[in-house]
Amino acid sequence: MSRRNVLITGANRGIGLEYVRQLLARGDHVIATARHPAQAHDLNRLVAEHPGRLHVFPLDVMDPKAEAEVARELPLVLGDEPLHLLINNAGLLHSGERFGHVPAANLEDSFRTNAMGPFLLAQAIEPRLADGAKVANMTSQLGSIANTTRFGTPTYAIGKAALNMVTRLLAAALADRRIAVVSLHPGWVQTDMGGAQAPLAPQQSVAGLLRVIDGLDMARSGSFLDWQGETLPW
Repeated sequence: MSRRNVLITGANRGIGLEYVRQLLARGDHVIATARHPAQAHDLNRLVAEHPGRLHVFPLDVMDPKAEAEVARELPLVLGDEPLHLLINNAGLLHSGERFGHVPAANLEDSFRTNAMGPFLLAQAIEPRLADGAKVANMTSQLGSIANTTRFGTPTYAIGKAALNMVTRLLAAALADRRIAVVSLHPGWVQTDMGGAQAPLAPQQSVAGLLRVIDGLDMARSGSFLDWQGETLPW
């Protein structure tokens, strides 16, 4: 495919912003979302550098009405063209949580951002997805139930475990249209969330993730993979 139409959430910084950079470098047409587009300065600079190939939409994935609004706005930039790739990247991590002191609000925030938002967005834009399109849900190895051996980042882990179920359910719902859906763990990456001590640069992680997405077929739809394409346990 010479050019893909790609929608990516949480694109104002970190892994999301690096996805935008690399997708634009490949010649793709990108619709990027951010909660506060006016404050997404790096993203807006890219808009100026790539006129007509990058559009920025406001989206707070915690607001169910916002996903429907994105679906309504897509024709304004795509016309009759479909979307070929959805990357559900927006995520939320509450740091410093301790057992016995985890507030309900943290659980609600994490579920709405990390699981509910991606599900509702995929559901809202499904009519705009091309047959044979791909959906990449950015999860984490912390969402692996099988690998959990300690108490840490509980609301984030719970939200990402729920997102992994979203992947399995979407894979089943979209199979008849040959739309492959996958959960992707980006590795421990040098971002605001991952910290400066992380071993992976965003450029390296995203390059690997795009290779995994490019190679994704229906045989691997519903899988839980890392940035190198290795299968992770649920």
